[in-house]
Amino acid sequence: MAPPTSALAALPAYHGDASVYAPLASRSVLQLIEQRALRIHFQPIVELAGGAVFGHEALVRPPAGCLWPTPDQLFAAAREQQVSHRLEAECVHEAFAAWDRHATPGKLFVNLSAGALIDVLQTQDFRDLVWAATGSGVAAASLVIELTEHEHVRDTQALLAAVQPLREQGVALALDDFGDGRSSLRLWSELKPELVKIDKFFTRDLARKGEKLQTWRALLQIAETFGTRIVAEGIESDDELRLLRDLGVPLGQGFALGRPALQPVDEPLPAARRVLESPDIAVFPQQRRASNRGITAARLRIPAPTVAPQTPHDEVFELLRLHESLHAVAIVDADQRVKGLLNRQAFVAHYAKPYFRELYGRKPCTTFANLSPLLIDVHTGIEELTTVLTSSDQRYLTEGFVLIEGGRYRGLGTGESLVRAVTEARIEAARHANPLTFLPGNIPITDHIERLLESGRDFVAAYADLNHFKPFNDHYGYWRGDEMIRLVARALVAHCDARRDFVGHVGGDDFVVLFQSDDWLERCERIVAAFNAAARELFDAEALAAGGIWAEDRHGVPRFHPVTTLTIGAVPVAPQRYRQAADVANAAAWAKRHAKHANRGVLVRNDEAPVPAEAPR
Repeated sequence: MAPPTSALAALPAYHGDASVYAPLASRSVLQLIEQRALRIHFQPIVELAGGAVFGHEALVRPPAGCLWPTPDQLFAAAREQQVSHRLEAECVHEAFAAWDRHATPGKLFVNLSAGALIDVLQTQDFRDLVWAATGSGVAAASLVIELTEHEHVRDTQALLAAVQPLREQGVALALDDFGDGRSSLRLWSELKPELVKIDKFFTRDLARKGEKLQTWRALLQIAETFGTRIVAEGIESDDELRLLRDLGVPLGQGFALGRPALQPVDEPLPAARRVLESPDIAVFPQQRRASNRGITAARLRIPAPTVAPQTPHDEVFELLRLHESLHAVAIVDADQRVKGLLNRQAFVAHYAKPYFRELYGRKPCTTFANLSPLLIDVHTGIEELTTVLTSSDQRYLTEGFVLIEGGRYRGLGTGESLVRAVTEARIEAARHANPLTFLPGNIPITDHIERLLESGRDFVAAYADLNHFKPFNDHYGYWRGDEMIRLVARALVAHCDARRDFVGHVGGDDFVVLFQSDDWLERCERIVAAFNAAARELFDAEALAAGGIWAEDRHGVPRFHPVTTLTIGAVPVAPQRYRQAADVANAAAWAKRHAKHANRGVLVRNDEAPVPAEAPR
């Protein structure tokens, strides 16, 4: 049986009278199709790990002077004229023909809506599609059908049944623009496409958006679960390309790699090749604040019995005697609405007074209760609870508080547990991002050092610390001390290359910079000079005239301390010199300490002596 000469040209055939378009020839999409006026361009899809061209996507371009100058406008007009599936078929047919003319290796990606694909595979034998490809020199194993307009997939089972014969012939499937609002994780799960193209929204500004970085990590995990390779769409800058490469995204597409052109290409643009082949690693953007979402007040809940407003004091005392661990008792009505709180310590103190039982033993427990206790909804986030710690009413520290849900009693909480939970959340957040400077904390610093060590490239680890900062902080107070620390952060960030140099805040006045910039020494010197000049603005005129301040040292002995300055200890790290991030941190801390002792602004450790095993502060 011979293959049809134009299998896709009638996919599905237009059954109307073409002559009705004659008076409006310039406004007919069908006429463009019949005149073979459409042109196909090819945009490369590149392997980010090595820079090889994996394949090309076929993209239609309207002819010059067309009423619909962009593909989106052209397809919108086709839908309005009810020839959208015919237009899709023509684009695929032209893509096959153009691909055959260039005889290019690699995969050919062609776009088809799910509706058009189901139509052709239901109305014609699936071999027609394969024959149309192979007859044009496109091997079935090199063809990738890219499904668009996912929101129109109403019957997933029909789609699965329709594409199964194609997949048996080696044709691969891809989902287009995943994440643009039309995509479906369920369709990804059920269809299990070989490739999924992630919408350009998640690529745009990736170098500045920490939350998008986390989204990519999640997408890579999903792809691994489903056995899918993902393609990053819309890569338009070197920074985005480097970040996606370092994240482990397998494939990429965008203007930074290659623009759509009439002819396929053998390799990405030279600038893209330099980025992909460079040993430099990307500086991952950090989320400005570490999130403690999901940790709520519910974790503080203590199940506890309650009493009614009419319960006499004698019965409350008996309840407390039977439950020795109770720090308080909530007073609730029949509808579980909280009416008050009885703190154990305060209640027992009242009950032990002379004649209390005779006078108040049978009186309602509301007589001496706190009728306006602190009420906290169980769904309140830990971060929101920080406002409680700074509120004017601090009775909750001893009395505790009542947890509610929908206005009804759910349990008790203690002030101690609240303080501990908020403190732990803040400490954990500070490990990711310092709350004073918002710079990356210990965990991101360690991760970046490990990535640098794994990359095999040389870099410089610099440790920055303030001289005579404690006397300054004691003398002028914490507010001006915090401003001094923020001044260090601003100086570091201002004189580092955000694309190549990582700036982290260990804590207090200790900072780490991981340089990939070749001019790192000059940058360190500029940082020290800029900070030292700006720090003088934080001293009063009298201290500047004297050259410093009188304050107690760490041993409580009053002595003169010079104006605060910055010291940086730097360690060039050659490949294989250190094995672990802790070794690099120790070496940088050693250099910083010796720089302080030598009263040097910048000290570089270049020798190969073993570094003492000590951890930085």
